[in-house]
Amino acid sequence: MFERRRGGTEKNLTKGSVFRTFAAFSLPFLLSYFLQTFYGLTDLFIIGRFCGVESTTAVSIGSQVMHMVVVMTVGLAMGSTVLIGRAIGAEKHEEASNAIGNTVTLFMGLSVAAACVLVLLARPITSAMSTPPQAVEGLVSYLTICFIGIPFITAYNIISSVFRGMGDSKSPMYFVAIACAANVSLDLLFIGALKMGPSGAALGTVLSQTISVILSILIIRRRKTGLRLRREYFKPRKDILAGLIKIGLPIAIQDGLIQIAFIIITVIANQRGLNDAAAVGIVEKIISFLFLVPSTMLSSVSAMAAQNVGAEKHDRARKTLGYAVLLSVSFGLLSVLVMQLAAESFVGLFSSDGTVVRMGGQYMRGYVFDCVFAGIHFCFSGYFCAYGKALLSFLHNIISIVFARIPLAYLASKGFPDTLFPMGLATATGSFVSVVVCVCLFIWMERKRKRER
Repeated sequence: MFERRRGGTEKNLTKGSVFRTFAAFSLPFLLSYFLQTFYGLTDLFIIGRFCGVESTTAVSIGSQVMHMVVVMTVGLAMGSTVLIGRAIGAEKHEEASNAIGNTVTLFMGLSVAAACVLVLLARPITSAMSTPPQAVEGLVSYLTICFIGIPFITAYNIISSVFRGMGDSKSPMYFVAIACAANVSLDLLFIGALKMGPSGAALGTVLSQTISVILSILIIRRRKTGLRLRREYFKPRKDILAGLIKIGLPIAIQDGLIQIAFIIITVIANQRGLNDAAAVGIVEKIISFLFLVPSTMLSSVSAMAAQNVGAEKHDRARKTLGYAVLLSVSFGLLSVLVMQLAAESFVGLFSSDGTVVRMGGQYMRGYVFDCVFAGIHFCFSGYFCAYGKALLSFLHNIISIVFARIPLAYLASKGFPDTLFPMGLATATGSFVSVVVCVCLFIWMERKRKRER
């Protein structure tokens, strides 16, 4: 039985000041995403210090593949966060228990199956990525070890999604901090001391996730959180599994397609030459840090609004969306201002080549507007998910990718061969299209809900 105990991790997000509750809930989210980003850069930094270019290339390509796997896993886990959040908001603890149990059953089954299939596909994936011959064996070993560890990586995301659905965003932050510290230590051991190269980087990643999962389970048991799941809660139920998939699958596919879109844009930049490719690659790394805020807003809105939707407090859900948009736009405008004034300075942190710095500055000045527009449509995506309408989030992203982001980036690349600024603007324009579609869908959804009421 899912019990409520004093001092437990379950937190009610349906009462008190909406702004203060949202700010307190989203800050640990932001810190968690920052630690995850730092976690992802650790392997690349340490292997660059101890190994050659071929090992660095193998880990760099392997990290991109694993990032797509993790992003899609997190997207699928959004279904769990929303279902648990709505059950908690409605104080239907039996439903919450069933959602948690079925989440474990679904994800563990999928993760084991995915691990078996992907291990067999490690070498074909290496070939599909056009890997340089010197890095092939390193990449195959890196992917094989990481793919074997997918169940442990998935377990971390299950635990995080469950806690966030319960209104607890601090515990996942502690778990990723544990994984981050373990990963640094293990990388120094396997890569630095034992000279294991890409295999050591992969082993450090998998073991650090495993350590985080084990410690998180021990912490949960010691805290007496009130999580008591009987065996029957793990028995698959069609209605709950359908709800998890209905919300999570469109988000997982959407996130995968977004990653593919960015890879296509990178390919377009690669065709322009080495300097342009380097400039775009550097800007993408900087943007990944700036996008921590929009990503935080999406996850925070989906979790907090889900509880309020479950409690039938739709005004609080809308206010949550409004405050998230306000915070996202404020951060986005600040980013635009800073990058218009000092884009080259930031690009120069990653390259000393004058041409690369200049081209990177051009691309950044156009691309940075995406921080404003992406922040807005990320908030709407979280809101749609909270209402169980993840297909709306999938819809606006597909429209943006197919009809704006990719074709405009291609046309800008061909039409303006001497500057990357229009290509950066084309990427931001894709998010602007998403914002327009999101606003229209929000108005339609609100009118429909009022008619039904």
